[in-house]
Amino acid sequence: MPYIGEPVSERFASVPSVERFSGDGSTTGFTLGRSVGGSNEILVSVDGVVQDTTAYSISGGTGLVFSAAPSSNSGNNIFVNYLGLVEASVAPAAENRGNFKAGGLFRTNAQSLEADLTIAASENANATGTLGISSGVTLTIESGGRLVVL
Repeated sequence: MPYIGEPVSERFASVPSVERFSGDGSTTGFTLGRSVGGSNEILVSVDGVVQDTTAYSISGGTGLVFSAAPSSNSGNNIFVNYLGLVEASVAPAAENRGNFKAGGLFRTNAQSLEADLTIAASENANATGTLGISSGVTLTIESGGRLVVL
């Protein structure tokens, strides 16, 4: 049966819950299979002992670097558990910061409107706090559109 509706989000990914490495007593750097934002996004244990985040650092998102080489072991003795993964982040353009419009809902956290804006007939808008409109800027609310200032 074909799928009807919105495409499945790409955010659903196979996330490894744990990665294993083998220490050799001299190697301090290992390459993670996923990029992480920092040492607080993983939990690392060596020979069953959970390591403090001061015992290792993250280099370039995928480099796990120990301050001292983990012990030698014939099997996997280093376990890296992923606690939270950052897929991506997006920084909006300066003119759009504080103003969000998607899916028929407009919300602004800005204290003043700095660019022309039209709230379409099919849209609802919310503004948090006082909303000032700068000189020369036009706010248009089409018939059927709605603006609520909270």
